[in-house]
Amino acid sequence: MNLNTHPARQRQTLSVFRRRATLRRSFGLLSDFKYEQTRPDIFYGHLAEDTVGLIRDIYAGVRGDSRGDSQVEPLRGAKILDVGGGPGYFGVAFDKAGADYYTCEPDVGEMAAAGIKLQTSVRGSGLDLPFLSDAFDITYSSNVAEHVPDPWRMADEMLRVTKPGGVTIYSYTVWLGPFGGHETGLWQHYVGGEFAARRYEKKMGKPPKNRWGESLFNVSAAEGLEYARKVHGESAELVAAFPRYHPWWAWWMVRVPGLREFAVSNLVLVFQKR
Repeated sequence: MNLNTHPARQRQTLSVFRRRATLRRSFGLLSDFKYEQTRPDIFYGHLAEDTVGLIRDIYAGVRGDSRGDSQVEPLRGAKILDVGGGPGYFGVAFDKAGADYYTCEPDVGEMAAAGIKLQTSVRGSGLDLPFLSDAFDITYSSNVAEHVPDPWRMADEMLRVTKPGGVTIYSYTVWLGPFGGHETGLWQHYVGGEFAARRYEKKMGKPPKNRWGESLFNVSAAEGLEYARKVHGESAELVAAFPRYHPWWAWWMVRVPGLREFAVSNLVLVFQKR
């Protein structure tokens, strides 16, 4: 399918972030991946800082601050909901930016894993967010869609609780990309999710954290773009679609069917609610 974003609208939305989307950033984030299991403070700490920069730049772009040099921190005072915010690293980073940050996480263990206490952490499901409609300036989810059985219901819920004119940023790992199988390996999931899980357990002596069919699902780039087509012009406008971890000069991959399933790795859909 064709993207629904108008080229000029996408350029505006990503005009500030483009300066951050360098090859150096891509390599830095990729090199941190090896610490996900052994040193989550390094992996998630750096990822949280990058996420704040990503959302700050996108929010400034959507609002038309294409220079990104406003004297006022774009996120200061903005009410943000992070769906699946995890152990608190993101909360610390958003607090430094002056945001009014909330997170919704179904797993108490995840919320307490890093020993970071957030007064605005709410236990709940992304499929039925425990918040009033039109409550947040920005709703955001990173690498959660592939862990829920109905990711587009979660996207609907995020749009529901976003204020009219506000921004929803939906970022997820594409199954056929190299990290689609998460910790089970770079190629094993191409054979099959169940195969990858069994091989990991045999090799490591324990089941993977992300279990195929239970907490890890096949989500494609095409599904996300089809969802965007359905909501575009009704509840929201798709204002950008791009690979999260790629340098700006590789963003064109999202526009090529087939290739995007293998090369995009993590797809970001940016909506502005009507």
